[in-house]
Amino acid sequence: MSDVTVGERTEDKPAVEVDHPWWALVAVLIGMSMIIIDGSIVNVLLPNMVQDIGLTQVDTQWVNSIYSLIFAALLITVGLMADKHGRRLLFILGAIVFIIGSISSGASQGPGWLIGSRAVQAVGASMMLPSTVAVVNVMFSGRQRAMAFGFWGAVFGGAAALGPLLGGWLAQDFSWRWAFYVNIPVAIVSVIMVLKLVPETKGVVTGKLDIVGVVLSAVGLGLLVWGVIEGQQYGWWTAVSDWDVWFLHLDDGGLSVVPISLVIGAILVGLFVLWEFHRRRAGKGMLIDIALFKIRRYAFGNVVALIVALGEFGILFMLPLWMESVHQLDPIQTGMILATLAVGTLTAGGAARHVSVLLGATNVVRVGMVLEIAGIVGIALLMSTDRSPWWLVIPMIVYGLGLGFDSAQLTNVVLEDIPASKSGEASAMTSTFRQVGSAFGAAVLGAVLFSSLSNIFANDLDADNRIPEGEKAGLIEAIDVTAGQYILVMDQQVGQNPALAPAIEDAENAYTTAGQVTAYVAAGFVFLGLVLSYGLPRDRKPEPEPAPEPDSGDLTPAA
Repeated sequence: MSDVTVGERTEDKPAVEVDHPWWALVAVLIGMSMIIIDGSIVNVLLPNMVQDIGLTQVDTQWVNSIYSLIFAALLITVGLMADKHGRRLLFILGAIVFIIGSISSGASQGPGWLIGSRAVQAVGASMMLPSTVAVVNVMFSGRQRAMAFGFWGAVFGGAAALGPLLGGWLAQDFSWRWAFYVNIPVAIVSVIMVLKLVPETKGVVTGKLDIVGVVLSAVGLGLLVWGVIEGQQYGWWTAVSDWDVWFLHLDDGGLSVVPISLVIGAILVGLFVLWEFHRRRAGKGMLIDIALFKIRRYAFGNVVALIVALGEFGILFMLPLWMESVHQLDPIQTGMILATLAVGTLTAGGAARHVSVLLGATNVVRVGMVLEIAGIVGIALLMSTDRSPWWLVIPMIVYGLGLGFDSAQLTNVVLEDIPASKSGEASAMTSTFRQVGSAFGAAVLGAVLFSSLSNIFANDLDADNRIPEGEKAGLIEAIDVTAGQYILVMDQQVGQNPALAPAIEDAENAYTTAGQVTAYVAAGFVFLGLVLSYGLPRDRKPEPEPAPEPDSGDLTPAA
């Protein structure tokens, strides 16, 4: 398909007019579903990976967080590249890189290999996601734009929910490696459809790429996430193990490397913001267009997206580990429970457009956050060592409804006042805020989960006189290092060593309490996002829109 000119979007006219915009939307959503699924599919695979290639609890956090971290670090840069060189081109190149990372992930033979391969996947994903948002932003207007973002949000949330089910089925009936190999045909189908249906669009980009900004933002964010993840491993303030890299040597008992990493990361992020202001005053090209943050809806909306993302998907990191350790569910059973999230997500995503007509898009986002909070708190209340985990289906559906309303309309709200020529850059920034939130969410909630598990289990063992003193330290370390998966090993050995029975009981209770604490922290993040959402301006009332002409090739649903 030939290039088309990007005009200015109005209430009744899109910036780019194409023959079949809904089919073009389907093309990019197929690709987007793949990269979102791979952000959540590993959650249910982690127990298998722990046993197969020896992941530690720190490795499990990195397998999750490295994807979101690299994703977030590159989104701003590739958003500008998409505006300059073409959004369709970046999408296709990203799909190719994603295929390479997927093949390497499936072939991984150790933790380092897998984490590095996940980083390659993230590079490809970062090239694809901004293009999906930009396509919606330039090809639709008015109520059809709200509907298109509703579909976008439904696929975003639904894919995240269906990832664990797909991963569970593949892990149980085939191998966890096939969870990555299945990306190959999906990516090929998406690329073919995009080449045929999606026009090439570009934005207005001036100046050279801000290399200093890229380095400051990427390294700064990386050090912050690294510090949060490694706090349990090296100590939050006092070092619990030696650290020796190049010229830096920190001894056990002294200052930990973690606060150093966090402070340097925060300084680099601060320098990045100052550097962008400097380039703006000098009239040079910026990695972030600071002027966009003068748009109140865009500025507040991005902050809300960041805060909410801290709690939204971190809960999906904790639940599979808990269900498979404490209740010994197999991967497909775990995936089925988590997939019920999609029932709510797809229902809300499809209804979001109609509800937004009644309440306004911003209020729909708030309703979504209220439902998310209710669902997460319900998950915490229903977690139990005695009660079946299938009871979690009820709050999971409620949580899914909230996620569907929230994801479906938050991006629409954030980008509502952004010029079409800035779509790639602005949508990349919005996606960056979400991914930074997801990366920190997985890191923070993972730290809360494992710190709570270790401390609660240690306290319970100290108070339990049924367990020999000489075995307690080894049990604590084994539970900590294996992210709780050692409970399954103890259960297999209890026949030969009946003394393990009380330790299993203590470990299961500790894991359940730690999971509840983690859920409450996640709900707290979403609640903070809800409070901050009241800084958003009121929605504008849409003008009445005439009924569209019938088109046999159009996928527009009937109102």
